[in-house]
Amino acid sequence: MPLAIFDLDDTLIDGDCATLWGHHMTELGWVEKASFIRKENELMALYAEGQLAMEDYMDFSLSPVTGRTAKEIAVAVDAFIDSTIEPRIHADAIRCLASHRDNGDRLLIISASAHFLVSAIGKRLGVEEVLAIDLDERDGIYTGKTRGTLTYREGKVSRLDAWLKEQGEALAGASFYSDSRNDLPLLSLVDKPNAVNPDEALRRHAKHAGWPVLRWR
Repeated sequence: MPLAIFDLDDTLIDGDCATLWGHHMTELGWVEKASFIRKENELMALYAEGQLAMEDYMDFSLSPVTGRTAKEIAVAVDAFIDSTIEPRIHADAIRCLASHRDNGDRLLIISASAHFLVSAIGKRLGVEEVLAIDLDERDGIYTGKTRGTLTYREGKVSRLDAWLKEQGEALAGASFYSDSRNDLPLLSLVDKPNAVNPDEALRRHAKHAGWPVLRWR
């Protein structure tokens, strides 16, 4: 069946879930607020410019969860989604997801955020299948390290290719929705690329390539 693939941050939701989660962790008292947010802003500025080393961001953003159990994190994430993510889900995104479901398409979210965030948000959106940054655990406790290829830029293509082979799927007829220049490697591969609330670099590329530019609210 055709695939409908979605980026998460600033595409299905208004904002970046990792950044919002970071702010939530400061409210929980897991990390000192001012210095954490300052560093977060510095790294996200690099992301917006397409210059972020995702390994650096993950080392930073995972530091507050290091040594905590997956169960503890899951409980905190559920409350975070209730308070912060639910109000930020684009109504247009809900309609788009529903349209693809009605067409019988297979839905997949692929995101450069941590799997524990992406999978939980995906379930709220009715999307069970996700590819995201996998985290290392030992005895149910997060070590602060990642596992495998990071789902960022070309890493999204690599992870998706491995998933397609594992699932016996193909990209023929696939759609992909994203807001970011960082997703150009994958957008350029699918039959139906869509720029959603795009950054300036993606907007220019989409206009030149004749891709749809969608404004989701």
